[in-house]
Amino acid sequence: MNMNQSKNIALSIHSLHKSYGKHEVLKGIDLDVYEGELFGFIGKNGVGKSTTIECSIGIKDFDSGRILILGHDIQKESLEAKRCFGYVTSEPTAYEEMTGLSYVEFIASIYQVEEERFLANLRYLAKRLDLSDADLMRPIMEYSHGMKQKVCLIASLIHNPRIWILDEPTVGLDAFTANELCKMMREFVSHGKTVFVASHNIDLIARLCDRVAVINKGLIQKVFDLKENPRERYDLNRYFLENAKEKEEENGQDAL
Repeated sequence: MNMNQSKNIALSIHSLHKSYGKHEVLKGIDLDVYEGELFGFIGKNGVGKSTTIECSIGIKDFDSGRILILGHDIQKESLEAKRCFGYVTSEPTAYEEMTGLSYVEFIASIYQVEEERFLANLRYLAKRLDLSDADLMRPIMEYSHGMKQKVCLIASLIHNPRIWILDEPTVGLDAFTANELCKMMREFVSHGKTVFVASHNIDLIARLCDRVAVINKGLIQKVFDLKENPRERYDLNRYFLENAKEKEEENGQDAL
């Protein structure tokens, strides 16, 4: 019996379809992500990684299918579902006229985080990501891309979510912060929580994740269990490159 069958499902995506006009991007995504695992989601740019995530967290509507976050239907129980996760996109999005501190305070207020808990979380996260008190008092519009990403990372964790969803999270981060972020993801799952991280950085995903899904042509092509079969880390790189090459060849034919 598959050991995953006895685990609780953190994120369940069933028969997910999504089109933009006549262009069908997602053609029936089926995926279960379990509590306590660091799950990777990889594919070339434009194959539907971000669309899958944006549908899963309620940013985008989808044509058909069902998405459950810790048992909560993202369409029917959106508030309950959204309380369960923290989300970080590759392009940091914040109210840039705010200071870093006021923005994180604003996000914490949405989740009704108590002041004592808020301060403790903020101190811990700011220290881990090397964001000083002076930085937090500055307007976000004065930040570098990396600093904006740090504030968004802090905001995503300020309410102690059970699922952490990240879309290309290391873009714009320096090597030290990217390494620290990877440590934080591993520590997050060590407490029985779940990380779902999308990236086209195959080396990062192969090194970091317990299981990895490869998306191409609007479908999950294969799921690698790297925790159960560590040697598949080498197969993952080859499989990903073959899928990427196939997509490029198809795009070239379409252009003819």
